[in-house]
Amino acid sequence: MSTTAVVLSKPCTLELAEVTLSERQPSDIVVDILWSGISTGTEKLLYEGRMPSFPGMGYPLVPGYEAVGIVSDAPEGAGRKVGDMVFVPGARCYEGVNGLFGASASQVQVCSSRTYRVPDALGEQGVLLALAATAHHAIAIGGARAPELVIGHGVLGRLIARIIVALGHPAPVVWEANPQRRAGDHPYQVIAPDSDGNAGYRAILDASGDHEILDKVIPHLAQNGIITLAGFYHLPLSFVFPPAFMREAQFRIAAQFKPENVVEVLRLIDSGTLSLDGLITHRMAAADAPRAYEIAFGDPDCLKMVLNWRSVS
Repeated sequence: MSTTAVVLSKPCTLELAEVTLSERQPSDIVVDILWSGISTGTEKLLYEGRMPSFPGMGYPLVPGYEAVGIVSDAPEGAGRKVGDMVFVPGARCYEGVNGLFGASASQVQVCSSRTYRVPDALGEQGVLLALAATAHHAIAIGGARAPELVIGHGVLGRLIARIIVALGHPAPVVWEANPQRRAGDHPYQVIAPDSDGNAGYRAILDASGDHEILDKVIPHLAQNGIITLAGFYHLPLSFVFPPAFMREAQFRIAAQFKPENVVEVLRLIDSGTLSLDGLITHRMAAADAPRAYEIAFGDPDCLKMVLNWRSVS
């Protein structure tokens, strides 16, 4: 069996190609993908060849960890049934092609336990569950102290800010250097970083991926304050020590989301306290994937690009 997938054969070389599916395992379900999102974080690093060494890394590869589809085949007792709409955060089901993260394909085989049942009404917005769960995880590892300052107003930063509010915490301040991304009405304040005179933030969460961010935010940190790093940094992070020393600054890294984060995000969406509206700005047919990736990575107006796989058999 084969499937049509986005394949990065080498840095900056991407095409839609037929790839062979590996032997199906007893616990695998088959999912016909409807939509997949393009990540402007890790996928951009993969595309540009700047991704640090990572398990499963190597070209050619199938990217993608933001996919939603319909179960077309499922073994008895799998916990999923034919017709279920599911979120697929990745798949490793290919012969001769690395699956990092492997969900940008017309059809995938994946262990049922790695998928999440989602309401049909969620539709294409289901691709945002990966970032929403990542945002929830970055907030949750902080315990009772919610971030008071969020760095970056891309999709991840917006979801972090929205989830903070949805959880009942005070609305954070959000830093964004790009004036276009500061525009709009939000249930929190979005400001230019150089306009912020607050030097007493107790909890700061970075979603920018800027490896030079620490020296920019440490002067705004309160005594014993904590900085959580939720971006993905392809270059080493460093900081001037004395300002951090004087504040007894604490640093924490938020990694991959957990299943409970997806469950909690779905609960917030179902309750109406978390909206995913306005985050998907661009949509293209999967057949136009090379152009879609160019736009996703090069157009500053593009927050989230979604590929539509329904026309790909």
